[in-house]
Amino acid sequence: MKVPSVKVSGLRRRKVNDLPGVTAVARIDRRTKRLTKRLKAGEIAIIDHVDVDRVSAEALVACGASAVVNVASNISGRYPNLGPQILIEAGVTLVDNASPELFERVRDGDLVRVHEGVVYLDDEPAGKGEIETAESVEAAMTEARAGLSVQIEAFTVNTMEYVRRERDLLIDGVGVPDIVTAMDGRHVLIVVRGYHYKEDLAALRPYIREYRPVMVGVDGGADALIEAGYKPDVIVGDFDSVTDRALTCGAELVVHAYRDGRAPGLERVHRLGQDAVLFPAAATSEDIAMLLADEKGASLIVAVGTHATLIEFLDKGRAGMASTFLTRLRLGSKLIDAKGVSRLYRSRISTASLLLLVATTLVTIGVVLFVAPVGKIWLDGLQDTWNGFIFWVVGLFS
Repeated sequence: MKVPSVKVSGLRRRKVNDLPGVTAVARIDRRTKRLTKRLKAGEIAIIDHVDVDRVSAEALVACGASAVVNVASNISGRYPNLGPQILIEAGVTLVDNASPELFERVRDGDLVRVHEGVVYLDDEPAGKGEIETAESVEAAMTEARAGLSVQIEAFTVNTMEYVRRERDLLIDGVGVPDIVTAMDGRHVLIVVRGYHYKEDLAALRPYIREYRPVMVGVDGGADALIEAGYKPDVIVGDFDSVTDRALTCGAELVVHAYRDGRAPGLERVHRLGQDAVLFPAAATSEDIAMLLADEKGASLIVAVGTHATLIEFLDKGRAGMASTFLTRLRLGSKLIDAKGVSRLYRSRISTASLLLLVATTLVTIGVVLFVAPVGKIWLDGLQDTWNGFIFWVVGLFS
């Protein structure tokens, strides 16, 4: 395969290309979300990610990773996470439980080769793992499904703990900050860069044109709105996965803080010369965005890319996902999940068919005008009107 741009001699380049396996530049980071920001097509991702989730896998595929080497377990067995299957189906070479020493031996930007689970650096083995196949992933998923009941019990415990800690916020809205953006009586569109967010945003275009809802981006959801051609009115989150472009687009910023008031994202906001308000809560950022909209009087909340099913909650990998379940209970019928809208309804009339219909109609009208007696009379009248207009214009300058 073609080696991404890296300074190696022509002899060296020919040598590595002749060797079996995948040879490319390595990008290494313990946080997959951070790594995908600089990963380029054809490169090899070296990560430390237990239970690779669906969003991370889709991001790696979108970046064009040729191989993913995980020093952790792709499927730990806690629950049937969806990421490894997505990577395998996309044709990405996937290595599981690789040697942790890779993070010491390989530097970001090194040229490495992955073959049969072994990672080579300068023709020497730097680490070794197990090659994942469709069969091995399916077997691990089957085993994980068997232990799902344990995770459901843990999820229930987390939910009760969250109720105990955040009952004032959930019941009375205590702690919700004041914001400038008016939401009272308006529709609010909350966008999270989650499952099917692109399809759902595209399907909601007619709704957005008609109702002009308040646009709220949750971290990377703000970039999703900008990519779709919209400008977010409010951005909510800890700001670890949103670009500077979004944070400086003029939207009102709400920083998700810990219960003790610590807000790591606030430093970045100040560094960019922006102002922000704090929202301390133990919930997830998408949940505090919903609670904010609800407390500020939104008449309807439309959620794009958020988590809705139990598997999605577990796939997020946070005990705090219990807040999502309770937040949805509080909002009730006010909350409409846009997930699946694009799959529920698709126009059965293609653009090409519509254009053909318009062209046929115009041709038919033209034929009628030229052939029918009434059409000839109408054309003669139109010609007389045009000649009269030209005569009037010429008269202005004579």
